[in-house]
Amino acid sequence: MEIIPAFDITRQYQTLRHELDEVFARVMAGGSYILGEEVKTFEKEFAEYCGASYAIGVASGTDALILSLLACGVGAGDEVIAPSHTAVATIAAVELTGARPVLVDIDLARYTLDPEQIAHAITERTRAIIPVHLYGCPADMNPILEMAAKKKITVIEDASQAHGASIRGTRVGSLSEIAAFSFYPTKNLGAFGDGGAVVTNDPALAEKVQLLRQYGWKQRYISQIKGMNSRLDELQAGFLRVKLRHLEEWNQRRRHLASLYIDLLSGSDVTLPPQPADVEPVFHQFVIRHPKRDAFRETLRAQGIHTLIHYPHPVHLQPGYVNLGLGRGNLPNSEKAADEVLSLPMYPELTEDEVRRVADACLKFS
Repeated sequence: MEIIPAFDITRQYQTLRHELDEVFARVMAGGSYILGEEVKTFEKEFAEYCGASYAIGVASGTDALILSLLACGVGAGDEVIAPSHTAVATIAAVELTGARPVLVDIDLARYTLDPEQIAHAITERTRAIIPVHLYGCPADMNPILEMAAKKKITVIEDASQAHGASIRGTRVGSLSEIAAFSFYPTKNLGAFGDGGAVVTNDPALAEKVQLLRQYGWKQRYISQIKGMNSRLDELQAGFLRVKLRHLEEWNQRRRHLASLYIDLLSGSDVTLPPQPADVEPVFHQFVIRHPKRDAFRETLRAQGIHTLIHYPHPVHLQPGYVNLGLGRGNLPNSEKAADEVLSLPMYPELTEDEVRRVADACLKFS
C-alpha cells in the first residue's frame, strides 16, 4: 500500500536540489557562516515580501517571539494575552521573558483569538496581545487592533504558520507593530534546520531586535544593552532565499488543493476549514474536525493515509502550565478543537490524485 505522508519535505528538496546545492557550495566557499551577506539580502527580500520595512533574521520562531516581546518592553510583572489553542512555543516565549501568559479562548470560526474574550481578559497589567494566525488563516485583526489602540497595548503577531496570508490585501507581519515568523522545515517557507525572523515597520523596534539578537552589540564585544545569542546562519538564509522565490506559487498550489478537498468533502459530516470573506489564507495545514476524531484518524492510517493533530492538548491543560490556574471547562472552544481537529496531508507537492484518495477515505468513514 502506498503511503500518503502528512508532510514530505523530501519532495520539495528534489524539485529545488540544483538551486540548493549551488547555495551550499557558494556559502561554504565564501567562508562567512553567521550574519553575512546571505542573511542581509534575505532580510531585505523577506521584508519586501511581507510589505514591511524591516526583517531581522534570528535562530528560531520561538526566539522571534521572545525578541519581539523584549523589544516592546515586556518583562516581569507584565501580562500577555494569547490563545490556549496554539503551539506551546507561543506561550513558552511569553514565560521566558518573565511575563505571565493570560490564556483566552478561540473563535471556532477561525481557530484564532476571540476578540470578545480578549476584552474580558485585559487588566492594568496587560502589556501585549499575541494573535496567532493559526493554520495559515489570519486572526480577526481589526477588532483586536482597535481594542489594543484604545488601551495602549502592543499587538505582536505570531505569523509562524502564515507566510503570505493576507487580510484585504495586506500581508500578515505588517498588520501590527511587530511580528514573529518561524522557518521551521514544515512551514510554508521553511529552512533545512531552525530559523526565524522578526518583522516590523518601526525603525526603533528593528534596531532593538538587532541589538538583542547578538549580545546588545552595536560595536563587536561592546554590549549597549543586555542581549542574547539568536542569529540566523548564512546557509539557512541562502536556502530561504531560494525558497522565497517559489513561495507564492506554493501558496497558490495549497489554495488549489484546499479547494479540491473542500469540493470533495462538502456535504460530509466533517467540519471544513474556516473561509472568512476578508482573508486570503495559505493553508499551512488543512484542518478538519470530526466528533470521532481518534477513530477517524485510525481508519485513515489503516489505509496508508498519515495525519497529524495540531494540537492535541490546549496549553492550559498541559502539566507544565497548571500554574496558570485554568482547568478543564474554562476554555471550551479550545478544548473542543483539541478533541476534534485533524490535519489532513497538505503540501504543494501533494498530487490531486492523493487528495482524492484522502477525501474518498474520509467519505467512507463518515
